[in-house]
Amino acid sequence: MKRISGLFLVALLSGAMTLGAYKLVFEENTLVGSELSVAPSQTNFAKNVNYLPETGDFTAAADKAVHTVVHVKNVSYSTAPSNPYSYFFGYGQREPQPQVGTGSGVIITEDGYIVTNNHVVQNASELEVTLNNNKAYKAKLVGTDSNMDIALLKIDAGEKLPFATFGNSDDIKVGEWVLAVGNPYNLTSTVTAGIVSAKARNLSNDGIQSFIQTDAAVNPGNSGGALVNTRGELVGINTMISSMTGSYVGYSFAVPSNITRKIIEDIMEYGNVQRGVLGVKGGELNSYASKELGVSETQGFYINDVIKDSGADKAGLKKGDIIVEVDNRTINSFADLNNAIGTKRPNDVVNVGIHRDGELLTLPVKLSKNDINTFKYNGLELEDISSGEKQQYKINYGVKVKEINDESLMPYYNELKDGIILSIGNYKAKDIETVSKILSSKKANERVRVEMITKSGELVRFLI
Repeated sequence: MKRISGLFLVALLSGAMTLGAYKLVFEENTLVGSELSVAPSQTNFAKNVNYLPETGDFTAAADKAVHTVVHVKNVSYSTAPSNPYSYFFGYGQREPQPQVGTGSGVIITEDGYIVTNNHVVQNASELEVTLNNNKAYKAKLVGTDSNMDIALLKIDAGEKLPFATFGNSDDIKVGEWVLAVGNPYNLTSTVTAGIVSAKARNLSNDGIQSFIQTDAAVNPGNSGGALVNTRGELVGINTMISSMTGSYVGYSFAVPSNITRKIIEDIMEYGNVQRGVLGVKGGELNSYASKELGVSETQGFYINDVIKDSGADKAGLKKGDIIVEVDNRTINSFADLNNAIGTKRPNDVVNVGIHRDGELLTLPVKLSKNDINTFKYNGLELEDISSGEKQQYKINYGVKVKEINDESLMPYYNELKDGIILSIGNYKAKDIETVSKILSSKKANERVRVEMITKSGELVRFLI
């Protein structure tokens, strides 16, 4: 069984965490976020499959969508070090350097709420939105979900705005026609067409899962734009292309509208994203994993461990169970399972279909809240930052140094305590979930380089 443990990338299963091995990976290509490139109460869920219209005419869908897609400009200020040797603690005198990034966004309510990508607005000091009619407005960042690369903005236009109607991304089929609508470089909306190439693509080791893959051309500047069906309904938010150059080469990816909608509603109602946790560890099956495990199934999610007192534990799920359904939705892979759980909140009940000893059982599982709030490593206790701290430091991700117990850092206790860590090694410290996975992969007592903002606003680097 020692070989079996190597089959799994083990983590708590929640709507924002990768869990499982043997997933599709582009080993030669670089995944590039197309460069900086809700209350959706009037949601209409699509029930028809969008195969090519008899006329081959997408003008109605395009006309409906282009007026809802906006151009987003992000102005941020970086600091350049005056002393190249001040690496480990402080940069010395610095001058703010303005940087401008651009992307797209989608109006989702008539009073000016706009959804875009988190990476489009990341580190923004100023945000400006230009509508398809060339009217420009200052935008406020309402909230973000860096794990799923979604952000919510708000503008005050003083008038009712055209807005996108949400479609049901679960209903789209491989082979359907879709339109990618963006507003790159402030050129007004552009439209490209293609088909859905795949669903539930799982391409990263943390964060975004369950992409919609399409061959509709999506180029830099289109990040945050709309993926719509042939009725003009929003079925995804374009977020990523895969290429060596950062330009479109045949396929791109979008966050499904159902996941986007849930994130937006959480931000508007709770101020942050509410993620339900199933409470299992394991990985997805394929022919190789099934042979190693000695099971006949080659699809589904194999449970290698059940978290004590979790919803899965209380419902009776066991090690060796294979999850094949959630709420009557077939689960063939981790991405399928992640997509099913990613649209749920804590205390939601899902019906989980499992294979156990040759029988198909269905167990109701009450999802619990993701309680990973703090993490300890080499004498530092870390915690997630609050919305107020994000506004204070003009950042949209990071983890806070809650306490210091490392003797080597005690001389800097006052400077480091309550500081915000932005990166660990070469990875962004998005939140405690991400940080726990990064640091858990390190060897015992292994030192890592971190970059942080102190309480006084100084940017420093040091080893922990």
